[in-house]
Amino acid sequence: MARIIGGIGASHSPTIGYAKDTGKQNDPAWKPIFDGFAAVRQWVQAQKVDVLFMIYNDHITSFYFDHYSAFVLGIDDQYHPADEGGGPREVAPAIGHLGLSQHIAMSLVADEFDMSFFQGKPVDHGFLSPLAMLGDENGPWPGKVVPLQVGVLQLPIPNAKRMWKLGKTLRQAIESYPEDLRVAIVATGGLSHQVHGERAGFLNEDWDAEFLELLEHSPETLVNMRIAEYVAKGGMEGAEVIMWLIMRGALSDKVRRVHRQTYAPSVTNICTLVFEDLGDAPDAAAVAAYREHIGHELAGAGSLEGTYPFTHARSHANFRLNTFLHDLVKPWHRARFVNDFEALAHERGLSEEEKDLIRQRRWIEMVRRGVSFFVLEKMAAVLGVSNPEVYAAFRGQTLDEFLATRKVPMTYSVAGGDQVRAMDQA
Repeated sequence: MARIIGGIGASHSPTIGYAKDTGKQNDPAWKPIFDGFAAVRQWVQAQKVDVLFMIYNDHITSFYFDHYSAFVLGIDDQYHPADEGGGPREVAPAIGHLGLSQHIAMSLVADEFDMSFFQGKPVDHGFLSPLAMLGDENGPWPGKVVPLQVGVLQLPIPNAKRMWKLGKTLRQAIESYPEDLRVAIVATGGLSHQVHGERAGFLNEDWDAEFLELLEHSPETLVNMRIAEYVAKGGMEGAEVIMWLIMRGALSDKVRRVHRQTYAPSVTNICTLVFEDLGDAPDAAAVAAYREHIGHELAGAGSLEGTYPFTHARSHANFRLNTFLHDLVKPWHRARFVNDFEALAHERGLSEEEKDLIRQRRWIEMVRRGVSFFVLEKMAAVLGVSNPEVYAAFRGQTLDEFLATRKVPMTYSVAGGDQVRAMDQA
């Protein structure tokens, strides 16, 4: 089974990526940054870490205020660098561990965390600044990642206690994953800094040192602090260090610090930290019970005849096709879908099989494959096909045969405007 072998704390300031991308390894003003991450890199290599669970916050790049979630778990197989305004960084995409991410997702929801999930989104400096520093002259770090994006930039945000509790569930989730993996939990962000308002440039190195001591020896003290206390001591943006409590909560009570360094050259006190986990191996019976708990809510649903649960695995396997059909909510995409389908489908990289499913309106085959009904509903509306016609196709019936099974033989659609009026008159 998977084991948590330690935790890493790492600042994620854009300063770090800038230093690496501009080759400042030997500049005395920048060298301490590289020295700190070298120690982390050496530990990761020596411990033969397979997966890094990366806790970070996006900086309004891929996650904007039109839909801002507290906890968003990545369930993808690749995470490309984001364009934050001046072009994306020239770094290799991170490789996601699909199986572990899907297992953790089930675990967190089973333990009543209201999670969101993402795929197809790029990652910004909150994720890339520390991760890119773990590569060496042989290339990027070769392992896999599971990202957790925490929304800490629009108030209200989850409190420190919620972070700690998530860490506790995270430990159970990872230890119940059946594959033999060596996992390290990486908490990014901080330390003290503020980047807005008249308080911009605020640093508090005394608090940073106290925070790191408490994190190691008395994390409960940090768990019981209010967000306002973190802001007062470490700056508004520096309060993101509450994310480090997810990492510490995922570790056992017994840890050994093998590295700690801080360096405050400019606006952010840049930190690197490594804890080794000294806890005992999990109890086999407890692990078995937890696995049963994870699957309890959906047990048996997949065996119901004619039922195809839309899981993360099915979603990921068909993300391209679902996205292509979801984009029918955009007028320009709709127009090309109707008038220039072959060229549009080619540009979007659809396979011949995927194109044929759409061309032939093979509704049930698409559902069985893993296409969501709710994008098929949009496709039907564009084509002038009512919802009951799609239901009838699913059941292998004509429309009249399906309507005969209803109390009222009505047709309808999610189409709007002239389209829905035309369908009603047809």
